[in-house]
Amino acid sequence: MYLEYWGLQKFPFENVPDPEFMYYSTEHEEALARLLYVVKRNKGAMLLTGEIGCGKTLLSRVFIRELAESDYDIGLITNPSLIPMDFVREMLFQFGVNTQATAKTELLAVLNERMMQNVQNNRTMLIIIDEAQLIPIETMEEIRLLLNFQLNDRYLLNLILIGQPELREKIRGHKQLDQRIFIRYHLNPLNMEDVRNYIGYRLQKAGQPENMFTQEAMDEIFSHSDGLPRKINNICDLSLLIGFSMKYTKLDVEIIKKVIQDSM
Repeated sequence: MYLEYWGLQKFPFENVPDPEFMYYSTEHEEALARLLYVVKRNKGAMLLTGEIGCGKTLLSRVFIRELAESDYDIGLITNPSLIPMDFVREMLFQFGVNTQATAKTELLAVLNERMMQNVQNNRTMLIIIDEAQLIPIETMEEIRLLLNFQLNDRYLLNLILIGQPELREKIRGHKQLDQRIFIRYHLNPLNMEDVRNYIGYRLQKAGQPENMFTQEAMDEIFSHSDGLPRKINNICDLSLLIGFSMKYTKLDVEIIKKVIQDSM
């Protein structure tokens, strides 16, 4: 719709986890470094939390892209609201394992077999659980037991739990699992400077080196979005659309206020 008008090759503010549009704030860089450390050093488990819309899912996709397929066996669960047996079955499915097993003991035996294959092939096994605050309590215990799969010198399975802030309390309420979390990191919203840089960066990635948002407009976006990338994307996308329809050449604070008012 507005791509040609603004000199864009792609839509710059889509709310999809596209690693090409990953903006690295200082905190995002730190979170990625910790994720990579946990897995490459085979440390077992990490907890990554953050507010809704702060970029956790996108960061997880960037993290996966950093890991060579030849060296890592990766499973990603995005809907973990499952009872223990279904959770193990979903794990196997995400690892590409097809089995006719129906009992949980059989499923765990199949999982253990996959783990040992990875050891023989010198591959690190990793399960990433997004929206982990949705995990039922009984399944938390199953996850804790999965971390018991170890050799003398290594974990057979590494675990990344990603979720909203309430996940921290949920983990603290499960002491045995809590003690097995090697690294924790909380991803905060972007600050004002980062919001300005974020908007410019996404525009550049979409093919437009010139930023059509005024400084005052970006400050208003920061104020209303609370620094959350998902909210920033929504405001910027609608602003580009309205600016196109009204034939603006710059997006000023008044347009941003109109977009915010219309979306309330």
